[in-house]
Amino acid sequence: MNGRECDVLVIGLGPGGGSAAAAAAAAGLRVLAIDRKREIGVPVQCAEFIPLPLSRHAMAPGVLAQRISGMTSVLPSGTAVDTPFSGLMVDRAAFDRALAGSAEAAGAVVEAATSLVGLDDDAGAARLRGPAGESVLHYRVLIAADGPHSTVARLLGLAPLQTVNTRQYTVPLLQPFADTDIWLSPDYPGGYAWLFPKGDRANLGLGMDPRASADMKTPIDRLHRQLVAEGRTGADILARTGGAIPVGGLRDVLVSGRVLFVGDAAGLTHPVTGAGISAAVASGEAAAAAAHAWIGGDPAALAVYAEDMTDQFGESLQRAVVRRAELARLRSTGAVAEDAPHRRSWIAFDEYYRPALTA
Repeated sequence: MNGRECDVLVIGLGPGGGSAAAAAAAAGLRVLAIDRKREIGVPVQCAEFIPLPLSRHAMAPGVLAQRISGMTSVLPSGTAVDTPFSGLMVDRAAFDRALAGSAEAAGAVVEAATSLVGLDDDAGAARLRGPAGESVLHYRVLIAADGPHSTVARLLGLAPLQTVNTRQYTVPLLQPFADTDIWLSPDYPGGYAWLFPKGDRANLGLGMDPRASADMKTPIDRLHRQLVAEGRTGADILARTGGAIPVGGLRDVLVSGRVLFVGDAAGLTHPVTGAGISAAVASGEAAAAAAHAWIGGDPAALAVYAEDMTDQFGESLQRAVVRRAELARLRSTGAVAEDAPHRRSWIAFDEYYRPALTA
C-alpha cells in the first residue's frame, strides 16, 4: 500500500466487512479494513446461527460449535410446532476473526481499534483514529459494513435505520439437543425469544421494540427461570450481551457517491427473524466485485450493486416489514394474545407466505 492510500476502504469487520475485504484483496485491489473493536468479533452480539450454505466459512479452527436440525416454535397458547431448520451454530468471534484472517492472507491490511471519525466522500478522504493517533486515508471506494448505527451513514447525513434491541445470556445447557426453540408472545412486542444450543451451553435471548418496552431484563429473567425449573438450563449466567438489529428493511440509499453499504448497515438483516450473517457475506462479496469493476472502468458497477441487492433481498425483506406492521397494529387489542397473528408473522408457518391482509 502506497502511504495512506488504498483502492478499497472497508469500515467494520463483521461478516460483511470481512468477506468484502477478503474478496476485494483476492481480486488484486489494495484494501485497508478497519474495526473499532480492540479484538475483532468481541463482544459477540449475535445468536451465532448460520445457514448451511455458509458452512465453508465454518471450517476454520474453533468456529463450528454444533449442527442444528430443527426449530420448535411456541405460540402464545403454549402450542409447540416443530419444523425442519438446518444450519450450524458457530463461535461468532472466531467466525469474524477467520474472515479477517482470510482478508489478510489475500493481502488486505487489517487494523483493529481504529475508528472512522471524518469523511469527505467527494474527495475520497477518510479521517481515521487508531492507536497511533489520527490520520487521513484516501480511497477509491468505501464499503460501509459498520452495523445498524452506521457511522458512515451518519457522516453522510443519511437517515438512521429502525431497530429493535436484543438482550442475550449464555447459560449452561443441561439437556443437549439439536433444535432451536422460539417463543412468540405479546410479552416480547416487536420480537421474540430464542434458545440456540451450543453443545454444553446455549444462547438464551430476546428481541423487543424499544418503543413498546424498554424493560428487557424482566422477561428474559422470567424465561430463564422457567427453563431452569424445567431442568433444561442451569441457573448460572456465563455471559451477557446485547445490541441493535435493523428491522425496517433495505436502506433507502445502498450506494452514495463511492460508498457501498453492506450487511446490517444496508438494512439487509431480516426484519422478522433478525438473521443477517448470510446476507452480510453475500452483500460483502458483491460489493467487492462492484468495487473491482468500477475501479476497472465500469461506471455503472456501483449502481448495479444496489439494483442486485434490491432484486435479491428486497421482496423477502418487504414481506417481513409488512408482517411486523400487521402484528404491531394488534398490540393494543386482545388479538395479539391469539395464535393466529403470530403464525402469520413467523417464518415457520405457511400463513407467513400468503398475500398481505387487506385493510
